[in-house]
Amino acid sequence: MSLTEAATVHPTAPASHPVRIATIGAGRIGSNHAEIVARLVPGASLVAVSDPVGESAQRLATTLGAPLATTIVDDVLTSDEVDAVLITAPARSHTDLVVAAAAAGKHVFVEKPMAVTLDDADRAIAAAADAGTVLQVGFNRRFAPGFAAARAAIDAQKVGTPHLLRSLTRDPGPYTADPARVPQWTIFLETLIHDFDTLCFLNPGARPVRVQAVADALVRPDAKSAGHLDTAVVTVQFDNGAIATAEASFSALYGYDVRAEVFGSGGMVTAGSGLSTDMTYYGPDGLHADTARRDTDLLHSAYVGELTAFVDAIRTHTPAVVTGQDARTALSIALAAIRSVETGSAVDLDR
Repeated sequence: MSLTEAATVHPTAPASHPVRIATIGAGRIGSNHAEIVARLVPGASLVAVSDPVGESAQRLATTLGAPLATTIVDDVLTSDEVDAVLITAPARSHTDLVVAAAAAGKHVFVEKPMAVTLDDADRAIAAAADAGTVLQVGFNRRFAPGFAAARAAIDAQKVGTPHLLRSLTRDPGPYTADPARVPQWTIFLETLIHDFDTLCFLNPGARPVRVQAVADALVRPDAKSAGHLDTAVVTVQFDNGAIATAEASFSALYGYDVRAEVFGSGGMVTAGSGLSTDMTYYGPDGLHADTARRDTDLLHSAYVGELTAFVDAIRTHTPAVVTGQDARTALSIALAAIRSVETGSAVDLDR
């Protein structure tokens, strides 16, 4: 069984027909993705919503005009009226759903992380390759205008040889979640995984080779004894000599904050801003700017872009622009960061 993703994607519907999409998971992100598909993605049609909570599935399907609402995933996977699925269920279920969807001949868009072990990542990649179906992973920052422009500048050699890279995620505060309900290592597997992918995206062709991480519970120190971590910094060394840092916090009081920077021999690029508009108010108390409080607001255009790219890949019978292998690479950094926290030492990545 090959772990190389298929070079040719098998068609499931004529290119002239809309790609019929079902969402698996009707929570916050699933609802966001479903609305984008239903209203903003050319050549796509939302035809079904699946969620274990029947009321949630029915409410979303009714709101968006999808003809099918169900609590049973197999209703979606076995339907001849479904060409592709959006997997936005809890992270630990992603791999099994990817494998099942690919086996059913459905194209797959899966939210990060695609898997939480490398064996599961390989299993997901192989399932899509064997089925000849598109497998795209939801690393949305690649589609944000500033990040895409930064990559274009890097590809055009405007930065020269990358020396230092930085990516950060600071979730909006105040932090109100119950730490006991947050799975251990979430900060690496579900938050910083975006930053790990961003660092690889902005250092194209380079391979991560060494990882060192420190993490603590600075937002909720009372939860540290139970294994909760809400603040982390990770250093990643690449085989082209570049040194990168990724950092995350679960509580930025000023809003949702996502940024990146690449410094090289020929210059520097930066990307990202927490501003919800480019308006700044100048008043008697100084300057004021509005900031985004949700990822779905700050990165709205990126969400639209990634889902449009997914549909385009299906319609043109080409591989996804963000692949399962990209997800595997980011996961390998996340798992090495976890080992580094556990051991207090740097961790070398296997080739």
